Amino acid sequence: MGQLKQYVNHHKYSTRIGSAMVYAVASAIALNFFWTPGHIYSSGFTGLAQLLNTLIQKLFDVSIPVGAWLVILNLPLILLAYRKIGKRFAFFTGLAILLAALAMNWIKQPTHLWTEDPLAMAIFGGAINGFGTGFALRNGLSTGGLDIIGILVRRKTGAKMGAVNLTFNFFILVASGLMFGVQYALFTAIGLVINARVIDLVYTRQQKMQVMIVTENPEQVITEIQDELHRGITIVHHAEGGYNHHNKEILFTVISMYEQFELHEAIFKADPTAWASLWRVDRIFGGFYEPKL
Repeated sequence: MGQLKQYVNHHKYSTRIGSAMVYAVASAIALNFFWTPGHIYSSGFTGLAQLLNTLIQKLFDVSIPVGAWLVILNLPLILLAYRKIGKRFAFFTGLAILLAALAMNWIKQPTHLWTEDPLAMAIFGGAINGFGTGFALRNGLSTGGLDIIGILVRRKTGAKMGAVNLTFNFFILVASGLMFGVQYALFTAIGLVINARVIDLVYTRQQKMQVMIVTENPEQVITEIQDELHRGITIVHHAEGGYNHHNKEILFTVISMYEQFELHEAIFKADPTAWASLWRVDRIFGGFYEPKL
């Protein structure tokens, strides 16, 4: 049992390190191949790092790489996360940021651009960065910046970070318009929307699904789901099948969208004849187990 636990933990660490590398390469390609040559800004602290790089270069004719700014801006937050959230969370967040900073420096802007259309650059940059960020989040990584602030604010006040994110990114939009013109603020806005949309497509942890299961073996199904997914289940007794009139039970639970394949395996293992339906829900109230990052 000890060796199995050690193997699982090692596998999780390897997956997170690999995810950090994917995020680093994706963010570097988005920045150097599309955003920088297109005068387009990212969201969050990467966008702030781009903004500071542009301002310092215009005011003092000194170039401090975006990757260096990214580390400088996130360093106080990583130290705060180490104290307030957890050592493992802070370590992997710092690793993701450091690898991204190194990749931004190593992966240079190409001599010949794929396209000179800023709209195409906004779309491709947003899509590539969104994939990298969503992939990292899906595998339990934080990309720092507003992620850390959001966790701390939610723990302290219970409030969501939506308004703060919107305000922060609106500031980035205004800055891009002042730096390069109104049209580039529009291209930045398009890039932000594409980035957010791709993150949602890749990262399904925060998307919830309600599940209804009809089974003749409720105890086995409940045991398997609770062992594998750690989800609470509500039972509706004394249902009847319309075809064969067998006695059945109806089980209700809520899962994250990324757990749907594990759910299918758990149900099939417990009762291959069970029937289930899933649908997305916008909001839930009460307790909902979230595995720790």
